[in-house]
Amino acid sequence: MPDTIDDIAARHGFSTDAVRAMAEALRRGGGHMAQFNHPDFGGMGQWSSGGMTMIGEMGNNDLKSRVAALCRDLAGASGPIPAAAEEHPGQTGDWWPGGLGKPSSSGAQNDMRYACFPDQRRLAVMRDGKVRVYDTGDHRINGFSQQQSSGQTLGFTSQNGTVRLEDLSEV
Repeated sequence: MPDTIDDIAARHGFSTDAVRAMAEALRRGGGHMAQFNHPDFGGMGQWSSGGMTMIGEMGNNDLKSRVAALCRDLAGASGPIPAAAEEHPGQTGDWWPGGLGKPSSSGAQNDMRYACFPDQRRLAVMRDGKVRVYDTGDHRINGFSQQQSSGQTLGFTSQNGTVRLEDLSEV
């Protein structure tokens, strides 16, 4: 019986949400590479089966090793990579509206997901199962931040500095 997301998360010491996000990134990368952005992994990073691992916390070699081990474990799993569909049976990993294409970056934490589509100047956010799409205007998104408090907030960084989700227009 293949490992579940919970099993893999426990083995590597990451949250199930983080492992689910990494599994989805690997699924999009055909099981050979992943581009990810999750706080558990030090923010934005990349992994490839050829041995390359980069994380946002460049000096944190312990975290880098753990991320690489997680990716190798997920990529080497027999059968399909356990992905976000495990959380929502019958759904594919593409939770955003059709026509947006492939995101330049995406991530998830708890009950919130986000995906950035710079060529379309769009940002898709799923919160509590509802997807909303925002116009990013002249912002070229290059980083995300999420704060956990009484209500989750999502912000991002662009060439213009920090922008809150509330500052964008919903389309």
